[in-house]
Amino acid sequence: MRIGRAGALTDTGRRRTQNEDTFVCEPPLFAVADGVGGAQAGEIASRLAATALEERLPGAYGEDTLAALLREANERIYQHSLDDRTTAGMGTVVTALLVDEAHGALAVGHVGDSRAYRVRDGQLEQLTTDHSLVGELVRTGRLSAEEAEQHPHRSVITRAVGTEATVAVDTFTITTAPGDLYLICSDGLTDVVRDHEIVSLIAAADGDPHAAAESLVDAANRGGGIDNITAVLFEIVEGEPAPAPARVAAVPEEATADPELPEADTEAVTAPAAEVRRHGPGDGNRWLALAAIVLALVAATLLVWWGLTR
Repeated sequence: MRIGRAGALTDTGRRRTQNEDTFVCEPPLFAVADGVGGAQAGEIASRLAATALEERLPGAYGEDTLAALLREANERIYQHSLDDRTTAGMGTVVTALLVDEAHGALAVGHVGDSRAYRVRDGQLEQLTTDHSLVGELVRTGRLSAEEAEQHPHRSVITRAVGTEATVAVDTFTITTAPGDLYLICSDGLTDVVRDHEIVSLIAAADGDPHAAAESLVDAANRGGGIDNITAVLFEIVEGEPAPAPARVAAVPEEATADPELPEADTEAVTAPAAEVRRHGPGDGNRWLALAAIVLALVAATLLVWWGLTR
């Protein structure tokens, strides 16, 4: 079996002015990070977590891999908050899924109240446990699931990545099957759209991850859009796993075309592909840079000519 289609969408919602959610949708790794901390700190924390996850080494799978990546994210966020006191107390909840196609296994790493679900045979199953005040009350029988949906403190979390020097990460592994559809989402979806609505919307989208993500986000916005909304979905299908892609160095076109490029220069522009897609310069920046070089050469030529003709 292998990963089939995948889709993801994030939206600011109707009441927030900025989006502090970040997602990873890079098969075989999928994740949602929902930042906490106010101002821009939550956005910083969620992005730091996503970046740490994206640095997973090729061929690294399983619970230990996810736990190590989330601990690394915790260290980076916590250290950032120490270095920049304007971000003190920031953190993020994270739910990450890592698919091992060769073994038909899916590892889960989870901290906080973002959720992972599985749709199998038309039934929706919540895979993760909310690390929240309301979640604890439900687990101890002091609150019913129905009461929890309306509880005024349902957004109070009991665990996050980056708020303390260390973090406890929940990890477990489940077996996948062809036909499975997995959803990871922030609480901006689940606080508004009930489980039976989620499975109905996915079914109405014929299980297409892109269409389902759009439908889920639209439903949360129709319900008030009280928070940032993020949905990441992917399917498991029959077939042989695709060969693992090589991690290609991001080398500028000019360097690739020049066989005499010194080795040191090649190393200087080497970076993981995910970083280049996220942070690298676009075509417009490249043309501006070339134009600046040409203008500088023209100016230098004119200065030399002027000096010679004096």
